[in-house]
Amino acid sequence: MKRLAVLLLAGLALLAQEPPSEAEEEHLRQVVGEAGSSPIEFMRAVETHLKKYPNSARRADLERALVTAAMDARDNRRIRLYGEKVLERETDDPQILERVARALLVSDDKESSERALKYAQALERTGRLIGKALVYQARATGNLGKLDEAAALARRSYEASPNAESAREIARWLARQDKNDEAVRHLADAFAFPDPAVTDAERAADRARLGEIWRKSHDSESGLGDAILAAYDRVLALAAARRAKALEIDPNSQAALPMEFTLPALEGPPLKMASLQGKVIVVDFWATWCGPCRAQKPLYDQVKKRFRDEPRVVFLAVSTDEDRTLVEPFLKQNQWPRQVYFEDGLARLLRISSIPTTLILGKTGEVFSRLNGYVPDRFVDMLTERVKEALAE
Repeated sequence: MKRLAVLLLAGLALLAQEPPSEAEEEHLRQVVGEAGSSPIEFMRAVETHLKKYPNSARRADLERALVTAAMDARDNRRIRLYGEKVLERETDDPQILERVARALLVSDDKESSERALKYAQALERTGRLIGKALVYQARATGNLGKLDEAAALARRSYEASPNAESAREIARWLARQDKNDEAVRHLADAFAFPDPAVTDAERAADRARLGEIWRKSHDSESGLGDAILAAYDRVLALAAARRAKALEIDPNSQAALPMEFTLPALEGPPLKMASLQGKVIVVDFWATWCGPCRAQKPLYDQVKKRFRDEPRVVFLAVSTDEDRTLVEPFLKQNQWPRQVYFEDGLARLLRISSIPTTLILGKTGEVFSRLNGYVPDRFVDMLTERVKEALAE
């Protein structure tokens, strides 16, 4: 309902624009106001307004509001109707291109498929949702009778974004060509995929279709279980390979806990937080543009000196600067130590909303204490006391 409320407010906000006439302004205000919290009533209200004022200066904005409401309501008829109108003016909106192509493919008739193919190709050109763009192209192309080309497009979709939908699409067009052994392999992959987008009904349909295609070649379902297990192993290996590749690109892509992070260093090797497990970690989140960080620095250094002979306590200076090139000259100018790390997503995970923030991670890696900002006359003693408390746990 939250998104709908925003949508309704957006509709009312249109009234703030200079209206073509007082009568039109009043009518729009009335019908939108009477729509209440129902997306269906909102769409009907705006359609009523456009019927009465077909040449409204606000028509483009109202049609965009209609397609947004239709997408929320999963109203394929209105998604097609108003989505295509919006796309006549805004040809590169990836969200609308995706939803219109999908809505058109509810039907497999030639005319709808030709339109869907056009929008799916436009979606691919945006560089967004490539897997979806290719799977819709495959479906539209297959509906147009080009089965080999459809299977090839579906394979490209699976390569771009392996999931149950793209695997199912490959199987669909292979089965249409009586390539049953290949079709079973890909349909088994679809069945085995741990895809949260797959409904129970879709999984049941995949299972039924698997049995149907398997029996065509084997006269019974004997051996199908082994084929499904093999698919499970393939999907598991694929998921592991994808995770490994993601970690190569971004070692923190899968990190959900502070101790799972790897922090890039200004110089030297990156720091694996897991290597500090069992220690009390004091993390100073700062930035070059932060005046209070400069004022806090000598106080923070006093605390560090108090624990310099305590190997169980580690102090980390973590920069939150978006432009990392500013850090080195800043350190040189202010004669600060160069042992600095970059937050690389850790600040977001820990919900650091103000700078400076000092966080203490306990020996288990969980947040033990947080100091947002600092109180000059109490900071040293407060931080010292909290570090001692963390050590005592």
